[in-house]
Amino acid sequence: MSDPSEHGAEKPLPLVISIQSQVAWGHVGNSAAAYPMRACGVDVVEVPTTLLSNHPHYPTMRGRLLEPDLVAEILAGLVERGVHERAAVVLSGFMGRAETASAVAGFVQQAKAANPRLVYACDPVMGDADLGFFADEAVRAAFTAELVPLADLVLPNAFELAALSGVAITGIEAVVEAKEALGRPAVVATSVPVEGRPGRLATVTASDRRCIANEVARLPVRPAGTGDLLSGLTVARLALGLELEAAVARAVAGVAAALAQTSGEPWAEIPITAALDRIVSAGAES
Repeated sequence: MSDPSEHGAEKPLPLVISIQSQVAWGHVGNSAAAYPMRACGVDVVEVPTTLLSNHPHYPTMRGRLLEPDLVAEILAGLVERGVHERAAVVLSGFMGRAETASAVAGFVQQAKAANPRLVYACDPVMGDADLGFFADEAVRAAFTAELVPLADLVLPNAFELAALSGVAITGIEAVVEAKEALGRPAVVATSVPVEGRPGRLATVTASDRRCIANEVARLPVRPAGTGDLLSGLTVARLALGLELEAAVARAVAGVAAALAQTSGEPWAEIPITAALDRIVSAGAES
């Protein structure tokens, strides 16, 4: 058999395994992140933790959280195909059930053992400042005890970071303190208040090397799924070889481009398809 390289076959695209919620209508979880990740130039393996008609901020919602055994079976199938051995990043988001988080933790451990270069990025989806917690106590405990300790990168909002670390996130420096409390190599915290500038919010990247804040103006929009989009864009760029700070800067610019085209109605959907080119190209000039 001839060598594919002799015929100009291209190298496989970097691969991201994305384990989070899926909705039929709208954009949260993988339904927000997967399409833009692919548009960035990576392969994405989507593992759902839910199958829902829409996100929960509509008057009704149908579907269900997937059974942890089913999620574990899907992950086992990926191991049988060797997908975990060639992945650049595993991203996890909404878990729904503590047992699902445990199954994901087991998969991450297995993947890291087989693939030491793998990056595990944990988006600890638990709640937000204006909503409180929407993950139950068992799920929050699973994030704290099982998933976050495995993470190379943690991607919480300010509310979630405070809950995980016990540090009140009142500004940029507090993110550094919270990262040290978690003991992880890097934290990317969203919705961080900017001291003295109430009209601004920051996404703060705190790593073992440095701390960088990307500030944006507060906008009069409140869609669901912005954190999922930001996490997806960040890990896609990491898989493509960008340094963390550059990946986050591109992701922040991409989310800002999406929000600029989002309706001001409460919980309006991000127009992922209409804004896709701007989402992907945003920040390229910086």
